[in-house]
Amino acid sequence: MTSTTTILFISVFAFAQLTDAVLNTVGSAQTISVTGRLICQGQPARNVLVKMYEDGTIWDSKLDSTKTSNDGTFRVSGSYTKIFTLDPKVNIYHKCNYNGLCSKKVTINIPDYAVASGRGSSTNYDIGTLNLANQFSGETTDCIH
Repeated sequence: MTSTTTILFISVFAFAQLTDAVLNTVGSAQTISVTGRLICQGQPARNVLVKMYEDGTIWDSKLDSTKTSNDGTFRVSGSYTKIFTLDPKVNIYHKCNYNGLCSKKVTINIPDYAVASGRGSSTNYDIGTLNLANQFSGETTDCIH
């Protein structure tokens, strides 16, 4: 990478960070909570990594992460300040019926109506029970999460 390219890359990254910081102080606080249960072929999917993000234009901002409990249940929640309605998503990283080097990644987009205004109260969006042995639209593999 040439020095001009490096300087341009750093400048664009710094501008994106600054823009995000400014927009997040101008907007309003919003809160989201998501629960669900994960199974693998009828058995609880234990210790599965679940992360919730604000789906950003340039990059995603992590709101929360957890691992499923012994019964396969999880709860993630978070708050974010934004001008427009929060666009949350939950990523599930698992190896159900899969022996590859990396984890499979399933993304669940959370609807706008599940987002509450303010930081004090939140509605809960329950994704229900998901069988990770199924094939999901848009499912990918992810080595770095």
